[in-house]
Amino acid sequence: MEKDWVKVYSSTLAYNVELVKQILEQKNVGSIILNQQDSAYVTIGEIELYVKREQVILAKDIIAKSEL
Repeated sequence: MEKDWVKVYSSTLAYNVELVKQILEQKNVGSIILNQQDSAYVTIGEIELYVKREQVILAKDIIAKSEL
């Protein structure tokens, strides 16, 4: 992962991360998903959502206001 990307959200549930990604996209905040879950044991690891460093505060504010 490049150093310009910062993790703003993570979950063990893929649909939660996708929901947050969609909410951010509606507010014009680009993001990427990095799945760190073990392919054999999905209970190990998390799915992480990253945004560009300059949009971290905005993204965290949007996530907080969305009550997720």
